[in-house]
Amino acid sequence: MKLLWICAALAFGLDQLSKYLVIHVLGVSAFRPMDVLPPILNFRYGENRGINFGLLGDGTSVWVLIGIAIVICGGVLWWMIKHPQPQLARASAGLLIGGALANVFDRLLYGFVLDFLNMSCCGIDNPFVFNVADIFIFAGAIGLVFFGQESASAKKKASKKGT
Repeated sequence: MKLLWICAALAFGLDQLSKYLVIHVLGVSAFRPMDVLPPILNFRYGENRGINFGLLGDGTSVWVLIGIAIVICGGVLWWMIKHPQPQLARASAGLLIGGALANVFDRLLYGFVLDFLNMSCCGIDNPFVFNVADIFIFAGAIGLVFFGQESASAKKKASKKGT
């Protein structure tokens, strides 16, 4: 479990540090975007009041979105405690939890999730922005799919059904 908490703290800290540096130190704002590696990587200020890509951002209570994130984090943590997992799964769970809590922190602090990363390529102008926490959430979820294991009791039940 120590690895989970270390990864969660790193994901949370790196997300919040990146937002501070880009918004407050570099001064990226709605009126001052920054091309980093155009057109592939740009910093564009965004306020996400919904979930991914702004879905549910029109009138959904910030508290509902915070509640959903907390329930998901709690569910992942409960699963990790009840069903011991390999190191990579624990690290993945930590990334997911840390990223989700970083976005919860934004919602508590600003009332929205602060986004600033924009990636476009090959003549396609991507209008969406995301943040470092979103990367950790995505990586953590993919890691849990690939590295998470079923519990021994679930394996036994599955093998009994097959015989």
